[in-house]
Amino acid sequence: MDHDTAYEGLTPAARAAYLARIGVPEPGEPSAQALARLQRAHLGSVPFENLSIHLGEPVVLDPAALVAKVVDRRRGGFCYELNGAFAELLRSLGYRVGLLAGRVFDGERPGPPFDHLALRVDLDEPWLVDVGFGRFSLLPLRLDERGPQSDPQGTFTVVPYGAHGQLDVLMNGEPQYRLDPLPYPLADFGPTCWWQSTSPDSHFTRSTTCSLLAEDGGRTTLSGSRLIRTAPDGARTERQLTDAEALTAYREHFGITLDRLPGLSGRAGGGAE
Repeated sequence: MDHDTAYEGLTPAARAAYLARIGVPEPGEPSAQALARLQRAHLGSVPFENLSIHLGEPVVLDPAALVAKVVDRRRGGFCYELNGAFAELLRSLGYRVGLLAGRVFDGERPGPPFDHLALRVDLDEPWLVDVGFGRFSLLPLRLDERGPQSDPQGTFTVVPYGAHGQLDVLMNGEPQYRLDPLPYPLADFGPTCWWQSTSPDSHFTRSTTCSLLAEDGGRTTLSGSRLIRTAPDGARTERQLTDAEALTAYREHFGITLDRLPGLSGRAGGGAE
C-alpha cells in the first residue's frame, strides 16, 4: 500500500485480499450472522502476537499500515493492531464501527485508560466485537444485553459500572475489561500503545507470545520457546523447542516466516494462552 497518499479506506482489491487472508467469501449485506462469521474466521486465521516489539519493528497505528501487516505481510499483532485492522475491513463491508477504549483487569483492579482497543459495531443493536484479546468470545456480544450470553468459550456478561455509562465485560464471572462507551479515533490509542510497546513495566516487552485459535476452540501458543497446546476444556500440553524448532513452529502453526527469532527477552514466557 502506498503510504504517501491519503488513506481513504480499503479498495475493492484490498478488501478481497483481506477476506482471502481470513478465508471468507464476500459476505454480502451487513448482518449479525455475517459479522459472527467474520469474527470467528479472523480469530482462526490471524494470530495474537507481539513479535514486532522483540524484532525491533515499529508498531504503527496507521490504518493502511495495520492492514498491510495483517494482509500483505501475513502477520498478526496485539489489540490495537488486530482490532484496528479488522475495523477497516468491517467498514469497507458497510458496517458502522467505533473504536472503544478498554481498561484490562489485573485481578480486581482495571488498568489504565486505552489499555485495550475493542470494537463497537452498530446494526439493529450494538455489538461488541474483539479479535485482539487472546482467549475471549468467539462470537460478537450484545452490548445492550445485561443477562448472561453463551459463547463457545464460556458465559459472558456485560455489566454497567458507575454513573457515566461504562461497561464491565465478564467471562465466566471474572471481569476482563472495562469499556468507555464513547468511540475514539485510532490516534488517541497511540500513547498507551507506545507505552505497551516500549516500557519495561509492560508485560508485552517482557516476553514474546504468538497465539492462535484452533479449529476445535482450543489454542496453539508459542510463548518464548515453549509450544503450548490448550484444549477446549483447558487441558494443556507443553514442549520446549530449540531455536530451529521455534522458527519452524512460527511458520507451521501461525504462517509467520521469520529469518531470526525475536529478541532474547522472549525466553521468559507469558501471553494469551
